[in-house]
Amino acid sequence: MNPNYEALLKGKMSNQSYNRLTALKNKKVFDFVGEFAEHCNPESIYVADDSAADEQYVRDQALAKGEEHKLNLDGRTIHWDSYGDQARDKVNTRYIVAPENMERMKSLNAVAYDEGYKEIMNIAKGNMKGKDVIVKFFAEGPTDSPFTIPCVQFTDSWYVAHSEAILYRPAYSHFLNMKDEEKDDFFRFIHSAGELDNRGCTVNLDKRRIYMDTQNNIVYSMNDQYAGNSIGLKKHSMRLAINKAGKEGWLCEHMFVMAVVNPDSKRKTYFAGAYPSACGKTSTAMVPGEQVVGDDIAYFRNINGEFRAVNVEQGIFGIIKDVNADDDPVIFENLKKPQELIFSNVLEGPDKNPYWLGMGEETPDSGRNHHADWKKGDKDASGKEVGIAHPNSRYTMRLDYLSNFDKEGFDAKEGVKVEGLLYGGRDSDTTVPVEESPSYASGILLKAATLESETTAATLGAEGVRNASPMANMDFVSYPLGEYTENNLNFVNGMKKAPKVFSTNYFMLSPKGKFMTSKLAKKVWLHWAEGRVYGEYEGLATPTGTIPLYPDLKKLFKKLLNEDFSEADYEYLFTFRCTKWVEKLERTKAFFAKMDTNIPQHIYDAWDKAAAGIKAAKEKYGDEIKPGAFKG
Repeated sequence: MNPNYEALLKGKMSNQSYNRLTALKNKKVFDFVGEFAEHCNPESIYVADDSAADEQYVRDQALAKGEEHKLNLDGRTIHWDSYGDQARDKVNTRYIVAPENMERMKSLNAVAYDEGYKEIMNIAKGNMKGKDVIVKFFAEGPTDSPFTIPCVQFTDSWYVAHSEAILYRPAYSHFLNMKDEEKDDFFRFIHSAGELDNRGCTVNLDKRRIYMDTQNNIVYSMNDQYAGNSIGLKKHSMRLAINKAGKEGWLCEHMFVMAVVNPDSKRKTYFAGAYPSACGKTSTAMVPGEQVVGDDIAYFRNINGEFRAVNVEQGIFGIIKDVNADDDPVIFENLKKPQELIFSNVLEGPDKNPYWLGMGEETPDSGRNHHADWKKGDKDASGKEVGIAHPNSRYTMRLDYLSNFDKEGFDAKEGVKVEGLLYGGRDSDTTVPVEESPSYASGILLKAATLESETTAATLGAEGVRNASPMANMDFVSYPLGEYTENNLNFVNGMKKAPKVFSTNYFMLSPKGKFMTSKLAKKVWLHWAEGRVYGEYEGLATPTGTIPLYPDLKKLFKKLLNEDFSEADYEYLFTFRCTKWVEKLERTKAFFAKMDTNIPQHIYDAWDKAAAGIKAAKEKYGDEIKPGAFKG
């Protein structure tokens, strides 16, 4: 431990905090805290352990410092970010990269290490002056597990510390019990909200920077409060973990983990699923009657020859827009309860209740929101009318509040065995509602790598544009796309059995432009996939996989949803559209070539082979191949 920091830290810490820090006997942790105590110059530093008393202390401080405010039910609080700090800052989220890696990382918003480090450290200099700082310890994944990644957060935001206490497993005890050979291997996060205005919101947004050093597993986040920018353990940690996984041969994926529960036998079958934004990820993970392990980020490891997964988190940082009693009944019910919840960037009404867009209830014409004091019709400085809440408003909540929470799967130190992978995009005219891939490799290349999200009338810009989103993970992939795809392909090497891979698409439109099934039809697609894991359903071949038989779906719709499903709808939904699919493959090839000049040739060869097979099928069966017409 650096002796130069001892007097400094003793001067900024109570005896209790200093003793907690030194009890870890971890030079890297001690020097990390000492370096930024010196550099950022906070007034005081509190070192938290895992106790209930410290959890309460964090909640109390977030309120006392005005970063959160009480609502009308015990446990519920509200937080507002600066008006210009309402979403992830993609422009100023960058990787600081050694010169020899700049060419390799050029498509991933990288900056030369010396330049980036100098800039972020200049911004951080004295950025915490006069503030009280907290150091907290967490784990990504279960503690004392093959999946565990320990983390330490140094922040001047008690809202951030409170959010992380809801979202992640506590790990001071884990750090305390680390073996000597483990003590260098953890993630570090340094965050400062910077100068604040009279509402407690960040002022210097022009100096907002989120710089990630994947070589040393540290993230610097300065002059921000929105959780996607400030909470190091979420998407920042995910980027570090994706890079670490790429080096070590495991996977960190932007996926939910859930159990599909057979209604007859009560058999639980675990699936993981990747869906780009607005493509049905949360609604799939929360389908009524099933169980959820995690809704956002998963680690996958080969444990004794099995494909196993854990939820990295223990809570949900969810978009609250359109959460209502009809579409998200489990979450909506919990948002109304007197329990620990943080609402961010919604409206606090005169009755001290939270209100948000699309909640399905009458909302007030005045209150307080991210704009400050608000009344209907108010406009911002640019003349834009301010709604009751920001479209990216959020809620932060513990997963174990949910009645469909799978505690057994969540607590499993060696994870749950994944039997199926789901990759769901959004398109109106190409991908069928559910299809099984003929192999794991073709699933990665034809289902995962080709994921796209189609823009809608509600999206800024042109309608109908297909945005590529391989593995629904492109915002967070922290090493070249070709290497990342290879790691996905190679991950199952040596396993006893790879999971089955399925594509889903909930957004196929009729010729009249209408959705053809109810929102809960995804339950039917899930249960068909679950049955396929056990060989309980036959299927029909397509040029890219296997689709369900109509009689099986008809029975499942009636059994699970008490709905009728017509053969005409089945035929339209499950028609294979050859030209559309070839166009999709060409778009995928172009995107990969743009993102990485070193994509392995065998990946392009696989896509070319698939396109050739589809063109041959078109010659034989026509451009639109009805279910059952294709004979392989």
